[in-house]
Amino acid sequence: MPRESATARQRRVDALIESLRATYPLAHCELRFSNPLELLVATILSAQCTDRQVNIVTESLFQKYPSARDYAESDLETLTLDVRSIGLFRNKARNIQSCCRVLLEQHDGQVPQSMDALLALSGVGRKTANVVLGNAFGIESGIVVDTHVARLAQRLRLTAHTHPEKIEQDLMQWVASSNWTLFSHWLIWHGRRRCGARSPDCNGCEIRSLCPSAAK
Repeated sequence: MPRESATARQRRVDALIESLRATYPLAHCELRFSNPLELLVATILSAQCTDRQVNIVTESLFQKYPSARDYAESDLETLTLDVRSIGLFRNKARNIQSCCRVLLEQHDGQVPQSMDALLALSGVGRKTANVVLGNAFGIESGIVVDTHVARLAQRLRLTAHTHPEKIEQDLMQWVASSNWTLFSHWLIWHGRRRCGARSPDCNGCEIRSLCPSAAK
């Protein structure tokens, strides 16, 4: 395949965005939440776990722990049992409690609205911070790179990297900042519904004509 020029790449990405926007007009974060704290907790729990399983656990968790203080002052053993059906539940319970203690001590129990402040919290990396900023506050801080986004970015030849932060930097070169949050949702929805890891449905794919991998 000939090397793609910057101009051709930008045209292709713009076309991808319009096609994905039309295909998934209702794309959104599939973690259930009603406030920034709930989204922060749900995103911490979602590492190496499906959104579906997280939503099952948080349905009762959010009722039992409605504030950062409730998590911070909870019995850790009890909190651990409350999330035990989630992978890596012990570490996640500790991180949630530690995170909420910092929210109480430094942010009046509220979730901060800056990347630096979020990254200082236990269990929060750039992916989690991007999820919270983009979906709870409408702040376009970056592009969330989960396994679906990483897989599709590589198949679409928008990156040659495998590290999430390097993939994110590559994508941010081509996607307008106003679309950063939605772009990750579109790729995640497409990855879950069409472009699976093991058996991508290339024949039914809405963006096949824009995907170099499908040409094979």
